[in-house]
Amino acid sequence: MSLQNRFKGLHYNSPVILTMTLLSLGALVLQKLTNGYTTSLLFSVYRSSPFDIFFYFRIFGHILGHANWEHYMNNFLLILLLGPMLEEKYGSKKMVFMIAITALVTGFLNILLFPNTALLGASGVVFMFILLSSFVNFEKGRIPITFILVVVIYLGGEVMNGIFVRDNISQLTHLLGGVCGSVFGFRWAQKTSY
Repeated sequence: MSLQNRFKGLHYNSPVILTMTLLSLGALVLQKLTNGYTTSLLFSVYRSSPFDIFFYFRIFGHILGHANWEHYMNNFLLILLLGPMLEEKYGSKKMVFMIAITALVTGFLNILLFPNTALLGASGVVFMFILLSSFVNFEKGRIPITFILVVVIYLGGEVMNGIFVRDNISQLTHLLGGVCGSVFGFRWAQKTSY
């Protein structure tokens, strides 16, 4: 049996989500092979010279970098659960746009507000997906109760963690991702609902 026939039944059903997953996995492998050099150079965002060509790549590329396998798994478990449904509803082009805007917002504000802190990981995108998914069955003129509960549970928890817990997790990134998901949800849910 040829290799092509062996994989004939597989379907690349969510190209944006699957490509992001594979690119991020590649970034994690490169991190291991280069002892973190590529992650620092390409896949984490921090304040640096705007004349550095990699500065602009890092503003978007930081969502592909992860500190370790556990960090990667925690983010991509949710991305792989929510992403295909969202990509089917909104389309691949809008998904790329929403992911890029979320990366830009979280990366730029990290540079602006935390000049001595590097940011990496797709958790802003995860929180954008979580809030955006609460709009899947949105009806014009109504606010979904699921949206309210997600805001209270997830974003409220992040606010509490930001105030009371000192860790290496960027609650601001989670909050910003959630805000992006809410804005995209209110903006596009009406136009794509049936």
